[in-house]
Amino acid sequence: MAEQATQLAHQRRAFILAAVRRDGAVRVADLVGQLGVSDMTIRRDLDALARRGAVEKVYGGAVAAADGPSGHEPGFEAKSDLEGEAKAAIADTAATLVESGSVVAISGGTTAHAVAARLLGVPRLTIVTNSLPVADLVRAAGLDPAAGAPTLLLTGGSPTPSAALAGPLADLVIGSLHVDLLVLGAHGVSETAGLTTPNLMEAQTNRALVASARRIAVVADHTKWGVVGLSGFATLDQADWYVTDRGTPAPARAALKDAVGELLVAGEEA
Repeated sequence: MAEQATQLAHQRRAFILAAVRRDGAVRVADLVGQLGVSDMTIRRDLDALARRGAVEKVYGGAVAAADGPSGHEPGFEAKSDLEGEAKAAIADTAATLVESGSVVAISGGTTAHAVAARLLGVPRLTIVTNSLPVADLVRAAGLDPAAGAPTLLLTGGSPTPSAALAGPLADLVIGSLHVDLLVLGAHGVSETAGLTTPNLMEAQTNRALVASARRIAVVADHTKWGVVGLSGFATLDQADWYVTDRGTPAPARAALKDAVGELLVAGEEA
């Protein structure tokens, strides 16, 4: 019986690994349905694969492993399907912080991208971004700035795996600007390390974005808490707002309330 269970576990893990290699990422919820086992069984399988270095556990699933948790940067597409409901709720809340006629900077990242999608109808915005997906989103909308639709300013720079433009050119452009609000995503957030990313070049460009902004709204779902990337780019006390979802545990909420200007939990604003 034990031998059969081991064999089944081996088959599940082979299936998971093949899916990660094929698609770049897997979600726990999808694997539960595909393999007909419990959430905890899938998480144990992912733990076992992560210990072998075959995958890296991320927010709600896993991605292909590279140089280790602090140095690996999953691509934009690999992250875009993870924690979709939480990101949508966060985006709805964060969008209420944006005033018409303002200059809004939007960083790279899938949660920041979700916020951008909700700003297309805000009158007379200027959107400054180093995110290629955000720029594509604004351009694809085909809206006319002369009629009050957002005006797009793309920073330039070299693309990172997360489809963010970074490097000296981006830093130079951003350093010459003054924005009213920065919508800022992060690979990881912790009480001690603050906001972090695995990409050194992107960290420097994020620092330039932070320095350019009058106010900062950090957008991060609950799975980002406790994750520490290779390089830090902002401290928690630099955030005027920290927007997260209901999954953020009580200890994290307590730490955030002490550190940030205002903690907003999507769905609990009242």
